[in-house]
Amino acid sequence: MEINQQLQVIREGTVQVINERELKEKLEKAKAAGTKLRVKYGADPSAPDIHLGHTVPLKKLRQFQDLGHEVIFIIGDFTAMIGDPSGRKEIRKPLTREQVTKNAETYKKQIFKILDPARTKIVYNSHWLDKLSLKDVVSLTAKYTVARLLERDDFLKRYKGGQPISMVEFFYPLLQGYDSVELKADIELGGTDQTFNLLVAREIQREYGQSPQVVITMPILEGTDGVKKMSKSLDNYIGVEESSGEMYGKLMSISDDLMWRYYEVLLQADRKKIKELKQGHPLEAKKSMAYTVVTYYHKQAEADRAQKEFHQVFSKRQIPSEMPLITVSGRKGIVPLLRETGVVASNGEARRLVKQGGVELDSSKIRDIDQALKIKNGSVLKVGKRHFFKLSLK
Repeated sequence: MEINQQLQVIREGTVQVINERELKEKLEKAKAAGTKLRVKYGADPSAPDIHLGHTVPLKKLRQFQDLGHEVIFIIGDFTAMIGDPSGRKEIRKPLTREQVTKNAETYKKQIFKILDPARTKIVYNSHWLDKLSLKDVVSLTAKYTVARLLERDDFLKRYKGGQPISMVEFFYPLLQGYDSVELKADIELGGTDQTFNLLVAREIQREYGQSPQVVITMPILEGTDGVKKMSKSLDNYIGVEESSGEMYGKLMSISDDLMWRYYEVLLQADRKKIKELKQGHPLEAKKSMAYTVVTYYHKQAEADRAQKEFHQVFSKRQIPSEMPLITVSGRKGIVPLLRETGVVASNGEARRLVKQGGVELDSSKIRDIDQALKIKNGSVLKVGKRHFFKLSLK
């Protein structure tokens, strides 16, 4: 593909390319030499599972693969133990090596829902960061000033607000930059919240005598609440490993305004397409969006079934044809029963859900957490708007 055509593909869906002149030069040199550009993307496995927010840069990486370049996916098993301070208002609780290793295993599997395994190199940054001596670390810190670090918006706000900033947080962007040195990265992708870290890497590479990487920032996908960045810790995420029914239901639950954002960021629909869709009924547009996303991560037959089930449950007020089975004793209390479903994370959350009228047993709302449950074989428990469970007595 011609260089200008590659540039056009790379530009699509991005927020910023820093800078495009350097990118064109790198593409031209690679083509002339018959080599591939090294395109870096890192993810700290601070929580298990990849969600739709992660897929935005992953799809751009896939485009680079299709253009013939080399994708290096960094699992930040070392940096995850520090914690990225981006957007943080307080010091992040450090993770143990065991937690990080467990989370990393899910990443290795799930990224290949988008990336081509044959054209993806997976590396762990502990392989080189663990080996740095104290002398190496001191040398690295000498290549960037505290004043420059305090230019970072979240650091500056915390500093002015008298909120603590640990020394280890200052290390994070330096270590991320050192990853680029180790890998001799030509390009690095990240969300717009990563802009500072990515630019630091350019400076660190220069200090080590390397040509600075081109920085490409991608839009941040809001979670199902429509306000904050999609995050597992905020429980506003849609995981790529979730069932087709769960994924479809969550996508249908978002607001109409957020739906257009998903069209733009997830589906990369252009303004003309979105304008045409806005002429019709928003419900139909939302169904189309949800179906398209689910089909990407599941077989079409599963997307068909998810759409049919959703229509049956929410339009016709019927129960799903298939539900998870939970075996219980006849004396099971509602709070432990809700915990057993896995929908709620704590007893307090279970109590709140009951008091808010969000729990039904055989179509009757449960209002009292101490209410004696009349469970029989085949009873249906409804938790929230989308979760149904069939109960079986021991």
